[in-house]
Amino acid sequence: MGLLSGMEMFGLGDFENADILQDLRPENKIAGELKKKEEKKEPPFNEEDVLFDKHYTCPVCDHRFISRSVRAGKVRLVAQDDDLRPIYDKVDVLKYDAVVCDNCGYAALIRYFGKVSVKQSKEIQSAVSDNFKGINNNKGIYTYDDAIARYKLALITAVVKRAKASEKGYICLKLAWLTRGKSKEGEVPATIKQKLQKEELEYINNAYAAFTVAISNEPFPIAGMDENTLKYILANMAFRIKK
Repeated sequence: MGLLSGMEMFGLGDFENADILQDLRPENKIAGELKKKEEKKEPPFNEEDVLFDKHYTCPVCDHRFISRSVRAGKVRLVAQDDDLRPIYDKVDVLKYDAVVCDNCGYAALIRYFGKVSVKQSKEIQSAVSDNFKGINNNKGIYTYDDAIARYKLALITAVVKRAKASEKGYICLKLAWLTRGKSKEGEVPATIKQKLQKEELEYINNAYAAFTVAISNEPFPIAGMDENTLKYILANMAFRIKK
């Protein structure tokens, strides 16, 4: 007679020979835990899930366009490099900071996007827009190559509109950070890694030169940084480029 015999009156006769300790036996407990982990296993991360289309109006040509942006609260800052390059848990947010008008080629980091005078607008139209061949703003995600190209367009715009040294320096600093991010993505061949490291130092050299001018001529905050933060980054850049 089973431990739970007599339960037929309740329609539960199948439990007559049940092993009441089955789920507590070591081998079954481990199997159950593994099954729970499999059931709770999250689907593979898709970078596009944390992005959305943000709408902009170009200050140069008044064209309405979209640019990919990271949803607030969807990524978490988990670390920083010694020069304060931010590292996030799911996606490199830096890839989505450069905004490019797909009509005229005007480009800028979000911080500087709407700051264009009439004179600057004419200079951009003449030097950039008349030669611009277009860009695809409808991509699901931006690769590091996409992001670096967009930042370079922002740097061209900054040069053409004669932007402050701090804006140029900030773009170069972020280009250095993007290049470093690309060098750490997956398995990068040694020759490519060396090339990227060389490019990173070139960006740092230019950022250092620009911020050195900015710190002498512009009031703080500079590029959103207070004096201590910028001086720390300058010292770190000087160390990296052996100055």
